[in-house]
Amino acid sequence: MNEDLSEEIKKYDFQIQSIESEIAKLRQKLNKLKTKKSELEKQHNLFKSFDKSAEDLYKGADFPWSSNLISLLREKFKLKEFRQTQLVAINATLSKKDLLLLMPTGGGKSLCYQLPALVGKGTTLVVSPLLSLIEDQQIGLSKLGIVSRSINSGTPKELKKEINDYLSKGTKPVIKLLYVTPEWLSKSKLFKSYLQKCYALGNLERIAIDEVHCCSQWGHDFRPDYQFLSLLKDMFHDVPIIGLTATATLSVLFDVQNMLNMKGCLIFRSSFNRPNLFYKVVSKPQQTEECLNYLEDILKNKFRNKSGIIYALSIKDTEDLAQALRGRGLKVRPYHANLDTGLRRKVHEKWLNDEYQAVVATVAFGMGIDKPDVRFVIHHSIPKSMESLYQESGRAGRDGKPAKCIVLYRFSDYFRGSAIVNSKTEETKLRSVLEYCLDSSTCRRKLLATHFDEKWNSNECEKNCDNCKASSSVVWYNITSVCKYVYAIIEKAEQLEVNLTLLKLLDVWFKGGDKNLRVEDIPMPKVERNQAEVILAYLLIKGYLIDYKSYNAYATNCYIQKAPGRSLGTNTLIEIPISESINFRGLLKRSADIQDDSSSKVIKLD
Repeated sequence: MNEDLSEEIKKYDFQIQSIESEIAKLRQKLNKLKTKKSELEKQHNLFKSFDKSAEDLYKGADFPWSSNLISLLREKFKLKEFRQTQLVAINATLSKKDLLLLMPTGGGKSLCYQLPALVGKGTTLVVSPLLSLIEDQQIGLSKLGIVSRSINSGTPKELKKEINDYLSKGTKPVIKLLYVTPEWLSKSKLFKSYLQKCYALGNLERIAIDEVHCCSQWGHDFRPDYQFLSLLKDMFHDVPIIGLTATATLSVLFDVQNMLNMKGCLIFRSSFNRPNLFYKVVSKPQQTEECLNYLEDILKNKFRNKSGIIYALSIKDTEDLAQALRGRGLKVRPYHANLDTGLRRKVHEKWLNDEYQAVVATVAFGMGIDKPDVRFVIHHSIPKSMESLYQESGRAGRDGKPAKCIVLYRFSDYFRGSAIVNSKTEETKLRSVLEYCLDSSTCRRKLLATHFDEKWNSNECEKNCDNCKASSSVVWYNITSVCKYVYAIIEKAEQLEVNLTLLKLLDVWFKGGDKNLRVEDIPMPKVERNQAEVILAYLLIKGYLIDYKSYNAYATNCYIQKAPGRSLGTNTLIEIPISESINFRGLLKRSADIQDDSSSKVIKLD
């Protein structure tokens, strides 16, 4: 009797577990639907701001200030004509409209508040994220004979007095452009009081917020002090605000509008496309010496006597890489935040003057740099987000001439990047870059356009990226059995309570490493080791594997494990799309007659 009851209980347990599993799946589906609905609502609200009729309204040259604009453009800024969207944005801000302006890196965003500042009679307050960026802009303005001021904790007393007297009393000369960091604006109560007096006198004409994506926690470079800027509209309700960025998705724009109390403001967006830039992903050699050989070769040959930037992941990487390249006779220097201010400025100037061919830099280098003839940007490790990739690559070719943007990709670098990100949002952004690097067939510009919510016809690339230039068809390889092998290794490691790094997993899979972790009935892979990395990366981005972190006092370690709830049934089919120019030995290809058949019964892992 007791045994019968036990069996009955087990049956109920099984049914309960099955129902709970179904409920969990339904909850997950419900959450996805809610998220999608929320995204659509954001898009719906934002598209109200993308008003083409507004662009038509402000693109004319029949405003009271139009003739003055043209004169200043040519005489002060030495420019013949406006670039795309510049005139529209300038006319809108001079018409006292709030607006957000999205313009590609090097597209001339700063002109959209500098020129209106000279037209008006009062002050344009410019909020900029970095002192170095402010210095660069002031140097550029000074060369054009335009006087500007900046105020921060390091400003000399005499200059502070001049600025404060003008703000509080309206004394001459008028400060047309006043630069501050968000930190100074949020922390200096005295400065805020002077700014309020300037407003009361009618001298605060507009507020320009550069790199406005920093306001948003969804942005790729969120800064807490930018959150204070939400008070600006309350303090100066009728002063127009212009927010500028090169990198913002629809979600970020929606967040910025809400945070700055600019709901329903105008949004003007230029195409993200930089037609002179060639985008390329290169498989990064596994051995350090081989990677150095590659860099030496392209710097001495392909980019001989040409200027560029090499981005590295960490300060130590910039130092080590620069030293190694100098040892090979290359004129490069490291650039990072820990350098002495004088030395950092010296490196910057020598690079600007072409005494150094390249700087090996962290992402601290580059915001607002004014060097039009950068012919190459190389990412030695994958960037932390698609926004970073676009912005940092965009520092090449600002003169409109051809330039190369190269990402050196290796799956292990993804884990190095993952170890230093601090949120789920940052992890998601890093994974988007991984997906970009893995794609060996889609137009790179299309991948960027999709990320930035812009439509793109791949034919417009004109073979100006590696994938379009190769023009290779896609071959689908069956990797179901490979996934089963990987799962078997992971399961054995879990039984032995061993954490698997990427290196350890690959070693065991290729019959090396810890003998106790090997699974005897798994064959030796026929694919090359770097191809095995591609397969593992694909399984990660498609949700069959996950990476997780372990922390100790000295480091953050990243490990690989099966995704919770994932299992491979008898009907499961996992396929990976690979360019036909790359041969994955030992893997079954999808039959040629269904390669392009979208109706074929293949499990899509999107």
